[in-house]
Formats: sequence, structure tokens, C-alpha cells
Amino acid sequence: MTCSFAGLCYAEFASLIPIAGSAYTYTYATLGEFFAWIIGWDLILEYSLSATTVSIGWSGYMVSFLKDLGLTLPARLSAAPFAFDSQHQTWTATGALFNLPAFFIVALITILLVIGIKESAKVNVVIVFLKITAILIFIGAGLFFIKPELWKPFVPANQGGFGFFGLSGILRGAGVIFFAYLGFDAVSTVAQEAKNPQKDVPRGILGSLFICTVIYIAFSLVLTGVVHYSNLNVAAPVAVAIDAMRLFWLSPLIKIAAIVGLISVMIVQLMAQSRIFFSMATDGLIPQAASKVHPRFGTPYLTTIVTGLAVGVVASLLPIGIVGELASIGTLLAFIIVCAGVLVLRYTHPELPRPFRTPGVPFIPVLGILSCFYLMAGLPKDTWIRLLGWMALGLVIYFAYGIRKSKLRRKQLPG
Repeated sequence: MTCSFAGLCYAEFASLIPIAGSAYTYTYATLGEFFAWIIGWDLILEYSLSATTVSIGWSGYMVSFLKDLGLTLPARLSAAPFAFDSQHQTWTATGALFNLPAFFIVALITILLVIGIKESAKVNVVIVFLKITAILIFIGAGLFFIKPELWKPFVPANQGGFGFFGLSGILRGAGVIFFAYLGFDAVSTVAQEAKNPQKDVPRGILGSLFICTVIYIAFSLVLTGVVHYSNLNVAAPVAVAIDAMRLFWLSPLIKIAAIVGLISVMIVQLMAQSRIFFSMATDGLIPQAASKVHPRFGTPYLTTIVTGLAVGVVASLLPIGIVGELASIGTLLAFIIVCAGVLVLRYTHPELPRPFRTPGVPFIPVLGILSCFYLMAGLPKDTWIRLLGWMALGLVIYFAYGIRKSKLRRKQLPG
């Protein structure tokens, strides 16, 4: 429901302002440069860490698949050097050096994105087709192995602390995994590359939101109906479910689909990140080098390479829980600002033509703001501290560089 409120607001903006940049561009046009910087800096965190989270998950599936083939990757080269216990807020050494598979896949995708979006899109279409096919096969096959007693109690009792099972656990769980809905934001980041953005982008946003929601619910029910939830807190939970069903013929297919499917997610996230950088550089808020386009491939290659390098390093060193929580709180903050932007623009510029109009204004945007903030409130305090620290760094950069180099402010200066 939270995503549907935000998705409807995104759809209006995408039809009204069909250019690259996603929530950054929408905010720039409605709330001004300062708020645009806030959300642009937030989107950098959001996309980078969501790609990081997915690459760590990809590593887990790849290690599991290689093990099936008799190839065992040393644990020292396939995990983060430190683990974080969110319940007790403690760090422990794992004995590992770094997560090599996570770094490798990010580097590979970065090269693909530098080569060009057309090539990336073609690869992505094939990957998505394979992924959806495998997911539907998993859901269909898993229906015959569901044990309803694994759903009892459907909401496990709270363990004595906020966010650890019980109703507060549902709230935190929804908040932690919220970055999984980042996809429809990514649709809007490439609006300029759509053939008919005023129609295609709203359809893409709302259609993907509906389809993904149905698949997520069905997949989660099968997964928790086949394996007890307490056994799923691993990097490759689907692999655990496949092994539990003992469908050995299905195991390679599902694991391959998970491996290539997560690649498609990272392609979208890393591509969207480079487009955000490109839009901010075009407005003068970050160095112009970020807007440089490769003379042969026509892609923003510098931002793509820098983003890929940063994501790869973080993915190789940090545990999945930390980066996942930060990616989600960043996503929720972006959705709040977009909902607020729709609300503001309806009152400040009601005359603008809107090919798609968010229904139920002001109620839908207000519900979007409140529901996103509600999910943010359920996230751990440390996640809030890390977000505030990141935003504080962003403000320093804005006032030290962005505000002086801003093209908008230069136009406003006399003479």
C-alpha cells in the first residue's frame, strides 16, 4: 500500500516531467534546488547500497551453485570480514578477507554499462524472461511441498525487543526490505530513453509495481511454507528451499535463474545511479566531469566507473544487513519527497498539463508521506544515525561546492 501511494505520485511526475533524473528532477522542478540536492544525495546512497545489497546476495547464490558443481570457493574469499548483530548492536570478525564474487559481478556489470544501454537492455530482457520463468516454476512446484504448520504462528511472538518478531517485527521487516521496490523509481530515471515517456513511463511504473507485488507475496508464501522461517536467514534462501524440497532437477535451474536474475537487478540500479549523477552534473551541482559522455559508446562512463568501483569495494567488505537497511531508509525518504512534490505542485501550478493525474489528491500524497515515515520509524536507531551522517556530509558538499557552481544560481546573478 505504501508503494502504491508513492507509485501513483511517481506516475504523475513521470508524465509531467518525462526527462532523466527520477525523483531528483521532479524535486528540482517543484521544490527547488536545495531540496533537489537533498534527494539527489539521498538517491546516491539509495541506488549504490541497493546494488551493493543485491551483489552480496548474488555472491551467496553463486557460491552455492559452484559448490553443486564441486567447486568450493574459500570462505575467506566469499564473505565480509565483519558481521553485525542488529539485536545486540555488536560487530564480530568472521575471519574472511573480502567478498570476491560480489566485487567481480559489480565490475562485470560496470563494463557492460560503459559499453552502452542498448546492449545492456538486450541482455536485461533475456535475463528477466529467464528469471520470471524460473520464479513461476518455483512457485508452481513449491505449492505441492507447502506445510501449513510452518505458518503457525503466522506472526511469531516478539522476543522482548522492538523489531524482533511480533507486530513490531513486521514493521521493521517491511522497512528493511523496502529497497526491493526501488525498481519503479529506476523506471523513471531513464524516461528520456523511452519512445513515448508520457504514456510508457506511468504504465511501466504502475504495471511493474502491481506485477512485482503479486509475485513477491506468492513467492514469500511458498518459501516460508517449504522451509521454517528460522532457516532462511542466509545469503541464498531460495537454495535452502530447493534443497529442502529435494527437487534436484529443479535446483540448477532455480539457482541459475537467481544468479542471472540478480544481475538484471544490478544492471538497472547501477544504470539509474549513473543517470542521477549525470542530471546533477548537468545542473552544476557536482563536477562537470560526471556529465561527460564516452565518444564511442555514448554513455556517462566516468560516473558509471566511479559508481561501480565504490559499490564493488563496499560489497566486498560490509555485511548484507547493514547496507540493506540503509538502502531502504534512503528509498523511503525519496518517496516522501516525491509525494510532497506532487502535493506542492498541485497547489502552486494547477494549470500544468498532466497526462497522468494522481487520483485522490491531497489524500494519496499525504498517505504516501505518512506511510513511508511510519516504515522509517520502525528501522533501527543506528540506521537513522548513518542516514543523518550521510545527509550531513551532503550538505557540507552542497554549501562548499554545489551552491557556488549551480547553473540555476548563476543565471539569477545580475550581469
